[in-house]
Amino acid sequence: MKKLLIPCVYLKEGKLIKGFSDGECISSDPKSYCTKLSVNGADAIIVFDLSKADDEHEKALLTIRKITEAIDTPVYGAGCVDRLEDVKKLIYAGCKKVALNMAKQSNIDLIEEAGKRFSKDRIYVCADSLEQILDNLKLIKSNTSGALLLGKISLEKFDELPIIPVINEEGDEKEILSKSCVAGLSGDLVNRKTDDLYAFKALMQEAGLCMNINECHIRWDELKKDDAGLVPVICQDAASGRVLMLAYMNREAYEQTIREGIMTYYSRSRKELWRKGDTSGHYQYVRSLYSDCDNDTILANVVQIGNACHTGAYSCFFNEIMKKDEKVSNIRNVLTDVMDVILDRKENPKEGSYTNYLFDKGIDKVLKKIGEEATETVIAAKNPEAEESKYEIADLLYHLMVLMAIKGLTWDDIMQELANR
Repeated sequence: MKKLLIPCVYLKEGKLIKGFSDGECISSDPKSYCTKLSVNGADAIIVFDLSKADDEHEKALLTIRKITEAIDTPVYGAGCVDRLEDVKKLIYAGCKKVALNMAKQSNIDLIEEAGKRFSKDRIYVCADSLEQILDNLKLIKSNTSGALLLGKISLEKFDELPIIPVINEEGDEKEILSKSCVAGLSGDLVNRKTDDLYAFKALMQEAGLCMNINECHIRWDELKKDDAGLVPVICQDAASGRVLMLAYMNREAYEQTIREGIMTYYSRSRKELWRKGDTSGHYQYVRSLYSDCDNDTILANVVQIGNACHTGAYSCFFNEIMKKDEKVSNIRNVLTDVMDVILDRKENPKEGSYTNYLFDKGIDKVLKKIGEEATETVIAAKNPEAEESKYEIADLLYHLMVLMAIKGLTWDDIMQELANR
């Protein structure tokens, strides 16, 4: 089990404060602060929502959504979780895990249902003491993926459950992380090292702990460089497969990219390193790096935050040189292609278009059609043959896409939401 370093932040009234009992403001820009934690090596970030009222909590959810959209680092939601609806809202806001506070018996009563409804992999518990965990161990093991423990773990041998101690006092980091049940470390003990968590991981690795550090299978010396000592890098969106940009790496950029898991290049014009996103916030989180058959070109698959091009375009490749009239349809892109047509009809109405007819009639007409198509899909499914279901499902999807266009949603939004579940 690789040990994780997980800073935690406390969100109150739209600002980040120092802790549960210390209301000192440390940042009025939670998104930028969490982005800095992400690029400085955080393996995850715990966000404790300390809201007192429902309207403040709703605003906090919007802030958490902005944070999760700005980084690829997992965010764990905690605080203000009293109902299954609260769990759902945090997951919808992009949180990878949600912690139920065991200080409340009503939350303990929610553990089983939350684990079954949202998957145990998405649920954590937050305990004030190890005793709270031990008293409910079977329930927690069956329905959650671990526990946040507000304080040090006192038992030397406890392998029943992955524990992340949230420690806001001095302590021996190596001793705590060396415990077999400790999956990671959080709290001020980690927060104080967030200027460079990569260095701290390396230190703990040298001390014999297995930390969450990227492994490199091809050394820089094994790559073939051009006359300037550089290697070209083709950067590709890991989700869509679209080519985003072409840039170059020197040894330092290559080694920093592997160390951080965030794309860093060498600027030939400025003759300096540049970590993509430091200026724009549009970081590129590495999913994989491959070299080609000659070891003279690198292909990087990344999670692109925002747009890749300095012009504001999603990809640097948008200047059409030549294009044949024949349309080559990639079946994997059909939903996106159809959505593009629907959006074009919305912006450029075409006489006689059924899509424009629906737009003109408005959302009530579209919702009525969705209801009709859903019913026809159910009826078709009762037929032992699959052919009729195929047609009805296609009709239902089309009308859902018209609704998506009205609501300003894209397939990327929907697929990301599904990926978050």
